Amino acid sequence: MPPRSGDGHTRGYIVPIGGAEEKITEPAILARFVELCGGAEARIAIIPTASQKDETGPRYADVFQGMGVADARVLPFLTRADCERADLVSELEHANGVFLTGGSQLRLSTTLGGTATTRALRQMNAHGVHVAGTSAGAAFLCEHMIARGDEGSTPRADMVNLAPGLGLTNHIIIDQHFRQRDRLGRLLTAIAYNPFAVGVGLDEDTAAFIDPDGVLEVIGSGSITVIDPSDLEYSSMSSATKSEPVCMIGVRLHVLVNGVRYDTRGRVALRG
Repeated sequence: MPPRSGDGHTRGYIVPIGGAEEKITEPAILARFVELCGGAEARIAIIPTASQKDETGPRYADVFQGMGVADARVLPFLTRADCERADLVSELEHANGVFLTGGSQLRLSTTLGGTATTRALRQMNAHGVHVAGTSAGAAFLCEHMIARGDEGSTPRADMVNLAPGLGLTNHIIIDQHFRQRDRLGRLLTAIAYNPFAVGVGLDEDTAAFIDPDGVLEVIGSGSITVIDPSDLEYSSMSSATKSEPVCMIGVRLHVLVNGVRYDTRGRVALRG
């Protein structure tokens, strides 16, 4: 379960991004994140752990610095030992915004999971620090993380593997590059395993800005597909054999575009 805010604190925003967000011409998503973090006073910590490319972290630092933030620094949490370093964790705790890059979500979970860095991130978000992640970074934000899966629109019993994520929210399960990589089936499969959370499928260059009350707003050029299993009448997941299609009756599906909001707790879309 995500840590409780308590002590009069308001939880920070959680901002999953579907990947391939615009960074130069009209960077609406990153600009909104910078504004949320304080604009010219924003101090953004960049965690490039998911990526194996040395240039990933510095590239985002350049982008954020070009937007006029007070500070944008890359924190090299590359090994589990790094994630226990008091000096790096202290630097992280001075940020008012955290950005997790893309790459491999399993690299994030196996490197950060159970470390001082993960504990700090959870507490920081509970105390008002905004946390964003793109692509793999987006998948890692929630409690139940899609680790890997197959493409296709029909859910199948063995279509997806789940793993523990960062745990900033247990209300949603996130998938990214959604339309571009045909991932409807694997998100449906993830929801069928335990129809408690809402499925949120993020197109590229599209983000869900989730406020402290669990209401998300769509920002970006694509759409967000929301899968609501709260009225699920029947699922064959428990009896389906390997590779067999899964029957799901009573699932609600919404396709939301820029500016539309969705209450992940009340399970209702809010137009305008």
